Amino acid sequence: MVFFALQQSTLTPGDILRPIAKSNKLDDVCYEIRGPALDQARQMEEDGQKIIKLNIGNLAVFGFDAPDEIVSDMIRNMHGAAGYTDSKGMFAPRKAVMHYTQEKNIAGVGMDDIYLGNGASELIVMAMQGLLNNGDEVLVPAPDYPLWTAAVSLAGGAPVHYVCDEGSGWMPDIEDMRRKITPNTRAIVVINPNNPTGALYPREVLLDIIELARQHQLIVYADEIYDKTLYDGAEHVSIASLADDVLFVTLNGLSKNYRSCGYRAGWMVVSGEKRHAKGYIDGLNILASMRLCANAPGQFAIQTALGGHQSIKELVGPGGRLLKQRDLAHKLLTEIPGVSCVKPKAALYMFPRLDPKMYPITDDQQFICELLSEEKVLLVQGTGFNWIAPDHFRLVFLPNSDDLTDACGRIARFLDGYRRRHA
Repeated sequence: MVFFALQQSTLTPGDILRPIAKSNKLDDVCYEIRGPALDQARQMEEDGQKIIKLNIGNLAVFGFDAPDEIVSDMIRNMHGAAGYTDSKGMFAPRKAVMHYTQEKNIAGVGMDDIYLGNGASELIVMAMQGLLNNGDEVLVPAPDYPLWTAAVSLAGGAPVHYVCDEGSGWMPDIEDMRRKITPNTRAIVVINPNNPTGALYPREVLLDIIELARQHQLIVYADEIYDKTLYDGAEHVSIASLADDVLFVTLNGLSKNYRSCGYRAGWMVVSGEKRHAKGYIDGLNILASMRLCANAPGQFAIQTALGGHQSIKELVGPGGRLLKQRDLAHKLLTEIPGVSCVKPKAALYMFPRLDPKMYPITDDQQFICELLSEEKVLLVQGTGFNWIAPDHFRLVFLPNSDDLTDACGRIARFLDGYRRRHA
């Protein structure tokens, strides 16, 4: 047998090791949905405490199962999922996405315009990496889904937040958007239906955004991951269906509408005026090839999901569980003194406002950590969604009615104590 001796270290006990720092590209990147409060919650759980987690829209843990036909189809095709696929994705699921864009009235989409990804999240990052140079600006809503802000920053760009107006049902402030466009602006991000507010944008608002993009030759990125999670008979309009002279990049996936978060199956569609975007599209093709392909099992779920029974309609329609829980959460929260909330028309979240006179919060992350410590309920602070003031929080209304009632009761008890302490 051959033995190898470990090389003796030349370090002495008094030597100081050079710190290994994170990349400075991450200086402006954060994702508070899985931030410090979650770390605190994990430690509390390790200590034996039970935490009600209302911080993330992870449907499976609340008993929302993926449709059986999706699971069966993935299992049936698993033997064919071991190899790499085309860098943009398999033919059949991309064809299904193409048909879906036709249903949404998005014109001129061919197979080469469709990219499958490991969830829409991977494709958001890819879309920004393929576009931005250092100093380029992207208009992102405030509040936003924070991955958009993080992806812009990671790509070397500067996220510029335009305000969505709570007083008008969280509609984008078009004039604020207009004021923030500069020669460095490359794109506008539209999250519709919106996370975290649950707003659903009407055609008139979308047309105003398109006109801004048209005037300033900007790309419109449309995050439509909740386009079927709609309440009260609301209908979703894809912004890319409203014009063909602007470049649109539309992102969607199975995570929410089909309760398939862990399958990481998403897609990105390039449409509209593509003739002047050859360089950008070449960049997207390079990035798609570099990651080799999206996961194959998740790709197998797409065709079945889009072409099968749309069970989401039963969850959001009259008597549906999601509709009931939305109504319950809204009622319980707005019964708390000093709490108001625009009732969401879509998605899975509430974004309530705390009256600053009754709740003089200066650090909303600390506020969330105090709530967690006292009542064992985990939320996300409003500034975690790049909101402009420490006066909001986001709540996921996915727990069953009993647990949701319990959680809102704990929040009410904490807020009652907070008011008394700060009276």
